[in-house]
Amino acid sequence: MAEVSARKRIWGWFFFDWASQPYHTLLVTFVFGPFFAAVASRYFLGTGLAEEAADARAQTLWSWCLALSGLVIAFGAPVIGAMADSTGRRIPWMLFFSVLYVVGAAGLWWTAPDGSNMIAMLVMFGIGFIGAEYALIFVNSQLPSVATADDVGSTSGSGFAFGYLGGLVSLAIMLVFFQTMDGGRTIAGLEPALGLDAAQDEDKRIVGPLAAVWYVVFMIPYFLWVRDADTAPKGAGFVGAMALLKKSVANLPNRKSLLAYLGSSMFYRDALNGLYSFGGTYATLVLNWSIVKVGIFGIISVIGAAAFSWVGGMLDKRFGPKPVIVVAVWILIGVCITIVSMDRTMFFGIPLEEGSSLPDMVFFGCGVLIGGLGGTLQSASRSLMVRHTDPAVPTESFGLYGLSGRATAFIAPALIGLVTYISGSARIGVTPLILLFLVGLILLRWVQAKGDSETWSVS
Repeated sequence: MAEVSARKRIWGWFFFDWASQPYHTLLVTFVFGPFFAAVASRYFLGTGLAEEAADARAQTLWSWCLALSGLVIAFGAPVIGAMADSTGRRIPWMLFFSVLYVVGAAGLWWTAPDGSNMIAMLVMFGIGFIGAEYALIFVNSQLPSVATADDVGSTSGSGFAFGYLGGLVSLAIMLVFFQTMDGGRTIAGLEPALGLDAAQDEDKRIVGPLAAVWYVVFMIPYFLWVRDADTAPKGAGFVGAMALLKKSVANLPNRKSLLAYLGSSMFYRDALNGLYSFGGTYATLVLNWSIVKVGIFGIISVIGAAAFSWVGGMLDKRFGPKPVIVVAVWILIGVCITIVSMDRTMFFGIPLEEGSSLPDMVFFGCGVLIGGLGGTLQSASRSLMVRHTDPAVPTESFGLYGLSGRATAFIAPALIGLVTYISGSARIGVTPLILLFLVGLILLRWVQAKGDSETWSVS
């Protein structure tokens, strides 16, 4: 097989972000998530619940789906990462989890508008989401082998920026060609493509197959240009993987900076995922936005994410990832406080005139910051993890990173579901995110900005 150039290898690695981003942009945040929330809310309204109670029940159901998916991802990530390192092969794992992504996404086409198969569709969503998140662990572990030490930050930022551009293009395609507005036409004034029947919500349900086809097409450069690193196997199968994982976990007390970082990122990344997962449903349930309006909000957010990710990568290269993470988290805390302090009738306790557009304008601004600072935070976090990654076991190291990012992934949605249920308010339900961000900031104080390479060989 012909040798792949370093440039092609980097671009192949970038294309994973481009191919996979629509699962988060289209399905989690801006189209399917809000669509499912609307379907579930209508279903619960039909059972006799009041509107606010129905909205709260819908948000609770969505939150438990994300929580259970997060548990599966959390506890499988380090094991699967260790198995990949024990055999020295990662591409076959990427193929397997890509199949889960495609099957789960495509299956969302069968979401019933009346909510009669909500649980089955949440299972399909979870399958695809698990596939996307596991694949990301393997891609993250390849960063040290595709970028030089000096370029890790900028390469990570560029990858996220490229991925967000993919999310932007896919979202624009969804709005221009498929998603209809009240008049039965798309935002571009077109009839929905492929003869889709908006009365049966086909213009919204198509988002699943769109994400699946997008992934299949744009993963081709990845599988053509990215190769497994030339590393010798370190064990055999599950037994070898468990021995490798046990050794790494036992060594964590000797790696205090890594231990603090895994704890810190566990909380602030959980909070960020909560913002992503509930931003669109918040707009639908609290501000009563249409799916099209949520989509426009998504375009603005994704543009912010792409731009901020690239700039964040440059700042990472100049100042290092830790200061970038600290600033991003503080700003996102301010965003959370703003979100829970407004609805259609008031803003930070100040009553608003009926029909006021202030909540819409403020939330659009929050969307730019969520997308922009969220992209920056993810990029800098991946960069800081590379500084704590033993090159001998990169996938297992990023498996632990995946565990830290998902070990409490059920907490944000579970807390949101619990607080939403207790308060009966979808707006108040997102307040736990503020606490999670703060805990992450506190733990970050014990993290070494330049990593802990001197402890890699400690046994």
